This record gives sequence, C-alpha cells and structure tokens, in this order.
Amino acid sequence: MKFDEARIRSALAKAWSLQTAKQWTKETPAAGQCNVTAVVAHDLFGGDILKTDLPDYDVDHFYNRIDGVVVDLTDGQFSAPVTYDDEPASREEAMRCVLASEYDTLRAALLTRLKQQ
Repeated sequence: MKFDEARIRSALAKAWSLQTAKQWTKETPAAGQCNVTAVVAHDLFGGDILKTDLPDYDVDHFYNRIDGVVVDLTDGQFSAPVTYDDEPASREEAMRCVLASEYDTLRAALLTRLKQQ
C-alpha cells in the first residue's frame, strides 16, 4: 500500500477511538495514539519507528520515517511544537504500552476507512 500522508491522516481521524487509546477524546482524537499509530503505520507502510523524549509529559513519543520522510501522524495532540530527537525505536519498544486489542482495532478501522475513501 502506498503512503499518502493526507489520505492517511484523514482516515486516522475517523479510525481513532477510545478502543484504540484510553486517552482519546472527541476534542483531541490523536491523544494517546502515538504508540499504536506508529506501529500500525510501520506495519502497513514500512519505514522506521522513531521516538523523542517529551520531558513535560514524562514519556517517549513515537512516530515514523516513511520513504525517508519523518512524519508524526499524531502531532495534533500537542498544543506546542515538538522538538524531535529522531531516535530509532523498535516495534517491540513502541508496543510496550499498547494492548493487542488496541492495535487490532486501529489497524482494522484504518483499513476500513481507507477503503471507503
């Protein structure tokens, strides 16, 4: 499947839910979705999973490099710009805080939304 950032962002906005991350809200649908989204994007489109430390949140933030371009599909959850470290991360590391059901739900919902476009 070819990566089209605008198309993927549109589909993700409709695919994210409380079943894909417990921090999800209607007002901020990308909230808490970074780990699961980075892994699903990696599995569907290849590339690399990257991370950056967010000291204000006391967490690592996960995102992707696809076709050589760094893309943070969940950047809409932040009110201020993020300074990215682009540290390599493994799929396993990103999945540490993701339930299998969250991954399965997001992957299925994203694929469904993409087919509808």
